[in-house]
Amino acid sequence: MTNFQIYKKTLGFSLRRVLIDFLTLILFACLIAAGYFILEKVNGNGMIGLLIGLFAAIIAAVIISRFVSFKLKAGQIAMMTKGVTEGELPDDVIAAGKNVVKERFITVAAYFAVTGAIKGVFNELGRLLTKAGERLGGETGKTVGSIVSSAVATLISYLCDCCLGWVFYSKDKGAFKASCEGAVLFFKHGKALLKNVGRIFGIGLLSFVVIGGVFFLIFALILSNFMEFFQTMAVWLAENAESAEEFPDLLKDPQMLMIGSSILLAVIIWSFLHSTFIRPFVLTGVLRNYMEAGINDMPTEESFESVKNVSRKFAKLAEKADA
Repeated sequence: MTNFQIYKKTLGFSLRRVLIDFLTLILFACLIAAGYFILEKVNGNGMIGLLIGLFAAIIAAVIISRFVSFKLKAGQIAMMTKGVTEGELPDDVIAAGKNVVKERFITVAAYFAVTGAIKGVFNELGRLLTKAGERLGGETGKTVGSIVSSAVATLISYLCDCCLGWVFYSKDKGAFKASCEGAVLFFKHGKALLKNVGRIFGIGLLSFVVIGGVFFLIFALILSNFMEFFQTMAVWLAENAESAEEFPDLLKDPQMLMIGSSILLAVIIWSFLHSTFIRPFVLTGVLRNYMEAGINDMPTEESFESVKNVSRKFAKLAEKADA
């Protein structure tokens, strides 16, 4: 199967996650509004009700995320892994993906224990790479370090998903053992896997320019009809600033405030659409390279020892795998 065929077959997971996220957002807003209006009507303490509603909304969002969204994301990665390693997918990929996740992680706690360990190892790796930029010193070092940190964070999110794919692939091994192997793959085949950086950032930048640019123009055209609102907002922000002199000029100018709002809304929409439709396609290609590297040259005990010397979190993960 080609990357695009696998992407099309597994896109249903992304669409269902979008629906769940949308319904969660509506529930979030309803709980907050309900808390405010109920207590405002009962005893006039609307703000307390708002905080209670916010607390209830956060709990509901966490529960939905852990018990619904995680199955969809993990199921999608499981089916992508099956597609790139076996060259075929079942007709009902949604049901098959959920079953694979259930078989691999009997409980929700087991899933989050493994994914948390994976993120811990790769985040530690990310901090090591970021320090390379900071060592330049001064403001230049901070700037380079910040850029490297952002780039590494994006790369790590893909590596964590690929490592989870390796866990699904390694059915005959414990989840923690497979997680260790997945982490070692990056150290062992780092140069080969870093070739994915061009795909990740190239397609990401293209989608940002195209999708973000289109929605910026749309929001700018819409919001330009509400300049009176932005004039009022600019005055209110200036009057309520702790220090008017230090207050950003951007927020004192209604026109710039409108443009800034358009950019913010465009970035939010881009992030939403990119994560739903573009990122899964990119991940399919990255995952294929990752899996091929591991299958063609499996991690060895020597590789494990070398990574233990670099990462303390990996050493702890390896202890769990051996237990």
